[in-house]
Amino acid sequence: MSVLKQVEVQIMGQSYLLGCPDGGQQRLLEAVEKVDTAMCKIRDAGKVKARDRIAVLAALNLAFDVSDRNTSALHASGFAQSEFPTDGNGYDANDPRLAGLVNRLDDALGDDGRLL
Repeated sequence: MSVLKQVEVQIMGQSYLLGCPDGGQQRLLEAVEKVDTAMCKIRDAGKVKARDRIAVLAALNLAFDVSDRNTSALHASGFAQSEFPTDGNGYDANDPRLAGLVNRLDDALGDDGRLL
């Protein structure tokens, strides 16, 4: 049974007490730094003010980055570029689910700004 350690972190100036598995503190702190940087960048751009919307946008941006790296890894592992039609950012340009997701997020964000 793994033991959780309590780690206090700051994200966008707010304190959070997080549970962290033994030996995972460095990875947690790296993740916190990525989230904090992403959220502060969105906040500092000035288009979005609400903390929850900033968090959603930051999470989506980080998820897209991970997806992009995974797609790049597939290309590097021998898949031809033409097997994965993308929009230049590593996302499938022909996938209507992506367009639908972006539209739904834009609708949810309303006047706070557009996702892309």
